[in-house]
Amino acid sequence: MQKLRVGLEWFLNPDHVPFLIGLEKGWFEDAGIELELIEPAEHLDAIEEIEQGKMDIAVTEPIHLVEDRAKGHKVKGFARFLHTNGGVMYFADSGIKRPADMAGKRIQYPGAPGNGGPAIVGTMIKADGGEYDPNGFGRVNNGFYHTNALIEDKADVATLAFYNFEVVEARHRGHDAQFFALKDWGVPDFCQLILITNEDTLDSKQELIAKFLEVTSRGIDFLHQNPQEAREIYFRRTEADPEEPLMKAIFEATVPCFTFDFTMSQSYYDQLSNWMSANELAERDVTFDETWTNTLAL
Repeated sequence: MQKLRVGLEWFLNPDHVPFLIGLEKGWFEDAGIELELIEPAEHLDAIEEIEQGKMDIAVTEPIHLVEDRAKGHKVKGFARFLHTNGGVMYFADSGIKRPADMAGKRIQYPGAPGNGGPAIVGTMIKADGGEYDPNGFGRVNNGFYHTNALIEDKADVATLAFYNFEVVEARHRGHDAQFFALKDWGVPDFCQLILITNEDTLDSKQELIAKFLEVTSRGIDFLHQNPQEAREIYFRRTEADPEEPLMKAIFEATVPCFTFDFTMSQSYYDQLSNWMSANELAERDVTFDETWTNTLAL
């Protein structure tokens, strides 16, 4: 048995169901893998953990991979397993009807007062034919509690919201949540979960990682074919309440987001890197070969 430590991007949630299925069914053990799922102390601290050797691979999003690679971290992505719809969430009673209406609004985003929120919202406004002052936005940091920021009137819009999580949550809490998707308004669609590691680990543990991906793919297949049993596995493994309405709704919204295609394209990363550097979200452009490999993709 070989141990493989996988860092999650956040707390254990329905995004990680294929891993839980593999554990429940004994498929990782059959593949010779002793799998450890690690919930990071802070959201998105995987780079430091990987560099310190505390994790072998980690779950993240393409935007963070490009940002870290541009900073000189020797990390590389090798598989995408979930693709949701992501973008900017707002409430119907806010007076916002189209992206151009967001000019000058208060933006909730975890990196505030950095450039991320204004870059996303500004790109959408421009794509809608509107004009805006980059310095005219309110920059609100309510952590990752996007829905709370809108409900508590701390912000007018929230990014980056996942449709299968925040929008479902806001509607469950009785609010008419609306949504501008990244892909519809000029922003590279980075609302995808990917797996990364450092280059040395990718070389030294290539066979082990390939087996991990085989089991993950099998878990995704099982999830799509047996959603009810997968749901039972998730709630049993997480010890969450299977009758809690919000988590049930989030689980059901997440199931269709898992993809069988683990590959990503050069054109995608070229577009994302160019957009990030143009909006001062990355220190430099990074090449596809630096950022990604499809060698292990199934």
